[in-house]
Amino acid sequence: MTADIKKRDVALVVDDSPETLRLLTDALDNVGMTVMVALDGAGAMRIVEQITPDIVLLDAVMPGIDGFETCRRLKRDTGLADVPVIFMTGLSETAHIVRGLEAGGVDYVTKPIVIEEMLARIRVHLANARLTQSARAALDVSGRFLLAVNKRGEIVWTTPQAQKLLNDHLIAGIDDTTLLPPVMLQWLEQMQKPGAKPVPSVPFPDNDLLRLNYLGKAGPDEFLLRLAKDNAATIPSEFSKELGLTIREGEVLSWLSKGKSNRDIAQILGLSPRTVDKHLEQIYAKLGVENRTAAAAVAANVSLKRS
Repeated sequence: MTADIKKRDVALVVDDSPETLRLLTDALDNVGMTVMVALDGAGAMRIVEQITPDIVLLDAVMPGIDGFETCRRLKRDTGLADVPVIFMTGLSETAHIVRGLEAGGVDYVTKPIVIEEMLARIRVHLANARLTQSARAALDVSGRFLLAVNKRGEIVWTTPQAQKLLNDHLIAGIDDTTLLPPVMLQWLEQMQKPGAKPVPSVPFPDNDLLRLNYLGKAGPDEFLLRLAKDNAATIPSEFSKELGLTIREGEVLSWLSKGKSNRDIAQILGLSPRTVDKHLEQIYAKLGVENRTAAAAVAANVSLKRS
């Protein structure tokens, strides 16, 4: 009978101090972790090309590529995006701590390092990382069209299903990043304004049938979005063809026929209520009706003929 062998967690320790490396290597080895060592950022990048660590302990101040830039480079690799990075440094000013967190670190430990405290932090962040990975794996398997972006509109992660739909709509950024189109970035910026009421969804500028829906914040700088094909998109198209409406007027009529108020339609389509009012005026004129009830009845007749 073969005994189950528990996978050893792999820690990458990046520091140019031999004393720190020795201290951490001994401590991590004693708790059953496999330890890899790099003396600088360039060495760390070479190691992660060969193996993916479970956690990275990273000195902030090093010769050559410093820890902050090393962390940013690690996080740009989608295979490493979920790997927790704990900064280690003698720099304890708030500005340095903020800089480390903004670079993608999950924690910041000041030197001299207290081993018991460091091990406790490692256990917490490893557990959190496993929960995140399990949740995303479940989303991948379930076929959900989900993605997360940061406040700059950079794609942090996507499920495989969402990535397939996004491939033709993303914009290449610097340093191998991918970005939302500018109009969607403006939408994202609007959602971050204090007190602002965000538009719940927005269409892609080159494809009205593909929309992003805002689900909420998944972290301090991570927004969870759902990608969706507008299942009702063929209905506005029918309205547009048969009733002589523009595509946008067809969308407004479609949502009106579903009982949505002008304010609801404005939020759904990313328009102002005044713009929706103007579209409705044009719709009424083109249909030869006087109010929304009569317009909804015309829409219902078109849908019945198509069903």
